Amino acid sequence: MITAADVEDAQREWGDGIVRIAAAYERGDDYTAVATKHVEQLYAYDLSEVLFKPTMASKEQFRPTFEGALSYFVASNNACKEDTGFAIKGWTSVEFENSGIIVNKINAIAMGNYFFTGSDGSKTKVEYTFGYIRDDAGKLRIVLHHSSLPAAL
Repeated sequence: MITAADVEDAQREWGDGIVRIAAAYERGDDYTAVATKHVEQLYAYDLSEVLFKPTMASKEQFRPTFEGALSYFVASNNACKEDTGFAIKGWTSVEFENSGIIVNKINAIAMGNYFFTGSDGSKTKVEYTFGYIRDDAGKLRIVLHHSSLPAAL
């Protein structure tokens, strides 16, 4: 059975991964390798179809492949020309604020806001829905990731 605590752990791991990618980029380390590991370990591209709609994607809105996801995060493989590397924007922390989590035996869905803190201390609020399944090792993996900026009124 998947629990809300499992989902919160997976969210923490995802946020920590974004910060690790940004830090590797800032240090001049191999940030593409860090991002590759992030996508391989946290998304289920090797197990299932993945529905990924990144926050800042408008021309190629959906990223059904590993290469499209990697491009969104670090823009190092030229898979999607519009990408500028969301995860290399200098984020220093990511905080999830769940509106709700639905769990059952085989999957889980979480929805809410997450906040990305920039190197200047500013926060960017983003709305999200993530869906998870367990892999054969028991680890939660993302099969649904939809993010968007809040609507401007």
